[in-house]
Amino acid sequence: MTLADILNTEVWNGQSLASLLTLDALTGVALSVTGAVVMLLLGFVVGGWARRRITKLGLKYEALDDTLFIFLGNISRYVIIGFALLFVLNTFGIQTTSIVAIVGAAGLAIGLALQGTLSNVAAGVMIIVFRPIKLGDFVTVGGQSGTVKSISLNYTELASADNVQTIIPNANVWGNTITNFSIYETRRAEWVFGVAYDADLKKAEEVIRTTLMSDPRALQDPAPYLQVNNLGDFSVDFLARVWVRSSDNFAYQADMKRAVKEALDEAGIDIPFPTQTLLQAK
Repeated sequence: MTLADILNTEVWNGQSLASLLTLDALTGVALSVTGAVVMLLLGFVVGGWARRRITKLGLKYEALDDTLFIFLGNISRYVIIGFALLFVLNTFGIQTTSIVAIVGAAGLAIGLALQGTLSNVAAGVMIIVFRPIKLGDFVTVGGQSGTVKSISLNYTELASADNVQTIIPNANVWGNTITNFSIYETRRAEWVFGVAYDADLKKAEEVIRTTLMSDPRALQDPAPYLQVNNLGDFSVDFLARVWVRSSDNFAYQADMKRAVKEALDEAGIDIPFPTQTLLQAK
């Protein structure tokens, strides 16, 4: 093959190598490459800007869920970059319809191979859209308890009470019972306090009620509940229920156990404990 044959060989869109090596052709290629690079960079810049704007919108208003707008921001970024990439391919004369078909077929094959991963992604979308949990909530999921630190498309991150990271696949989150301790503003604290059978029950009730309700964390509405609910083997048991703010519940319950014990001791009311009498054999 001679040099002339090589130069006259069709190499791109019906054009020969000789025609592509002309100054006009090279200038056109340079302009196309420059335009493609600019468009691609513009896609990344606009995509990043759109993601930040949508994310900040969720952070600006307390009524809007942060996790949902972070997810929408990421989706918008990928969509804008995808359109920019399609424009670049069209600039070079590449038929994007065939590429879409190839990507679709490849996606089907990959989807069959990654069913577990895709189930996590689908569950992540459901969690983000329907919001059974959100950032900052204290939850129990599948036997794991902690504060929600992040929700991605694949997994949910919890920080336990002792600040240990727990990663739960989203399929396990969405497919399990979720107990959310932070969803409501108030919670009910509950205790059982036992006193001796010979104790003055009216006095004991007054001491317990005064101790529980004198704490500023206790709410007057709904009204507290305090009644004898069990006659045990060794004690008369009072069931006490007091409403508090959800954020105060744990500390309030712990503090009141000691406070009531000390108040009953000060009032001279015995708190019985199981005893055994051993008889010596004769």
